[in-house]
Amino acid sequence: MSATPPCPQCTLENTYPDGANYVCADCGFEWPQAGAAPADDGGRIVRDANGTVLNDGDAVVLIKDLKVKGSSTVLKQGTKVKSIRLVGDGDHEVDCRMDGGSFMLKACFLKKA
Repeated sequence: MSATPPCPQCTLENTYPDGANYVCADCGFEWPQAGAAPADDGGRIVRDANGTVLNDGDAVVLIKDLKVKGSSTVLKQGTKVKSIRLVGDGDHEVDCRMDGGSFMLKACFLKKA
């Protein structure tokens, strides 16, 4: 297993050390290795694909088609989701309700509307 931490911006695990910093290969975010252990005490900051901070109750738009696990359903790009709820546990940051049911989404596939 890799000892590098996941990206604090997009939460994906495709990161690598580069000098005194860690670099995310997916979003290009860089952060210092000395401060790699984030202090998430419930004050977690969730950012969308553009880096905008998301809050409970915001409306967001999907930036790509997403397949739903265990189903033939596809959430289409451009779908607007109202009244999101941010969650701190697990690998997904956003809970939401749409016509197809309740979904858990990663913030890196959303942009604030």
